[in-house]
Amino acid sequence: MRLIATFGSAIPALLVAFVAAAVLSLAITPILVRVALRAGAVDLPEKRRVNERPVPRGGGVAVALAFLLVAGVVIVVNEQTELLPDPRGLETPEIVAVLLGGVAATLLGALDDALQLRARWQLLTQVSLALIPVAAGLTITYLNNPVGPDRIPFAGPFAVGFTMLWIIGMINSVNFIDGLDGLSSGIALIAASTLGLISFTTAIDQPMVGLLCFVLAGALLGFLRWNFHPATIFMGTSGVMFVGYMLAILAILGTAKVAIALLVLGVPIIDTFWIIIRRLATGHSPFTPDRGHIHHRLLDLGLSHRQTVLVIYGICIVLATLSFVLSGTGQVYAFLGLAVAFGLGLFFLTRGVSVDALEAETYEAPEKPGE
Repeated sequence: MRLIATFGSAIPALLVAFVAAAVLSLAITPILVRVALRAGAVDLPEKRRVNERPVPRGGGVAVALAFLLVAGVVIVVNEQTELLPDPRGLETPEIVAVLLGGVAATLLGALDDALQLRARWQLLTQVSLALIPVAAGLTITYLNNPVGPDRIPFAGPFAVGFTMLWIIGMINSVNFIDGLDGLSSGIALIAASTLGLISFTTAIDQPMVGLLCFVLAGALLGFLRWNFHPATIFMGTSGVMFVGYMLAILAILGTAKVAIALLVLGVPIIDTFWIIIRRLATGHSPFTPDRGHIHHRLLDLGLSHRQTVLVIYGICIVLATLSFVLSGTGQVYAFLGLAVAFGLGLFFLTRGVSVDALEAETYEAPEKPGE
């Protein structure tokens, strides 16, 4: 893929927006730590968690606030001054999906952070959230056909259903991979940066969408300073809902970038897919928590917390690179190949271990020097 001719002139605006979002997120997160501690919104150590001490949750609010404030300013400024030359720009339904949907995602997620809702109620909030862009008229209307030159069109109820499935699936993919310090926020940072850069290629040519992606990347980078191991605060459901929703929306604004998002976010998406398949095949609820995720299996192989996170970062960066090299059809094939390889890898890593055993496993923290 080649970058558009005006990319160089857009760099100053990208840097300013990126840095502004990063600084805001960096500054807001410590405030949320104190708020969460006073409110009792804390994740306590238990058998399926890897934190050895109580850690406040809800840090995703900082990401959301930083993004929404900077994105709001960027959208207003662009409407008045044409900040970036964009052949199409953002239409009103898309702005509603980004800003109103982002606010709703944060509030619904914060509700769960405060009340610890049951899985069925969490799913209901996700469905409600997915209805916002649909109600605004934003749906996925086609996918690239991996076996032919034509696109696969979607219309009417099929477009609505696929769009809602895409949003709910993305939220749950971020949720399921959110098991180690800095894992989900780092993966989302890589994905947002990749979607942003690809939006500035001649094949996509959506500078405003690209700018919003870099705003999200900046907000995630500022938060990652506090979320990387050992984490000062967790993203929480507020972050999971917001980040998952925003990645899903940014991937379908204007020219659909679903195949790209599938490839870049291949690790959490495919991990979620195989985990759900395994749980259903063994008669368990798909929302039953266990330690069968790829990051748990890597820990069990002897990798440290940081090593596991960095290995998965590396895989995501390789996939991000492939998204630039491959065409739309190639991206789909690469995703399908990754799904098969990932499934085989998880099979061998969990071979001989039952779901009940995975549910019962505990994470033994490494002994400290002298113990």
